[in-house]
Amino acid sequence: MSFPYLSDVVSTLFGITLPLPLPLPMFGLFVALAMLVAAHYLKRELCRLYETGRIGTARVPHKGKDGVVIYTEVPPQDVVPDLAVVVMFAGIAGARLFHILEHLDEFTADPWGMIFTTSGLSIFGGLILGTLAGLFCVRRWKLPLRPLLDAAAPAMMLGYAIGRIGCQVSGDGDWGIVSNMSLKPDWLPLWTWAQTYEHNIAGVVISAPGVYPTPLYETLMGIACFLLLWALRKHPFRMGWLFSVYMTLAGAERLLIEKIRINPVFNVFGIHATQAEIIAFLLILFGLFGIAILGRRLPTERLLSASASGS
Repeated sequence: MSFPYLSDVVSTLFGITLPLPLPLPMFGLFVALAMLVAAHYLKRELCRLYETGRIGTARVPHKGKDGVVIYTEVPPQDVVPDLAVVVMFAGIAGARLFHILEHLDEFTADPWGMIFTTSGLSIFGGLILGTLAGLFCVRRWKLPLRPLLDAAAPAMMLGYAIGRIGCQVSGDGDWGIVSNMSLKPDWLPLWTWAQTYEHNIAGVVISAPGVYPTPLYETLMGIACFLLLWALRKHPFRMGWLFSVYMTLAGAERLLIEKIRINPVFNVFGIHATQAEIIAFLLILFGLFGIAILGRRLPTERLLSASASGS
């Protein structure tokens, strides 16, 4: 069963039919929740890095009364709310753009319907454009790149996991292929192996027994990856190493899930792969490269200094 809008949740849980519907999409609500939670953890980690001297202040530009641009120095955690808003809107635009690029035939047939549909978003598209928008803000605020990326790594992974809950609840079409019931372990509940996503927001009718609930699997893998990144955040390696681990995990997780997903396959230099598989492979490649070159311990005196500061 899917719940595209908040009214559907209220009606199902409480048996109440509201006189006026609540046309708030559940996917959008979970995206907002994901941003709030991710912003909380990013702010928390930036605060720790700032207090231990591993990241400096942000220089926020604004115009004075005479029109001259002046910079105000603030702790890096203070710019997180502005950063979250920019990344959220850029991420939504990127998710829609990459979904269109993945389904150009549908876009050609119905451009406006494709742009304003309530389903169909490319998570990797949101990740890429959201990250680029965030990097623009980082440069504008004169913040060091690698420490901020390290601080953002656990938050981004947790945000991804929560966003996938929105996909599962609303039934936005990001489910998997038809479930192979012959492979299902007897002890596993049916809903964890196959779902029909009745009343899904995409308006698709799925025959029994159903399809793999891949958003559910991605949520579980995303939470596991977040816990690992959070445990590693005080690592003794050079700045940028943790973000490299994040890229490797994000790529590996998506590469695995694509094996039971339905997405358009492209021919790239004779290699047949989906858009997500191509991006996932590149993430793993760049992630492993970063781990290799940044996996050297910091000088002992810097570690002692950070430890004395409460890291």
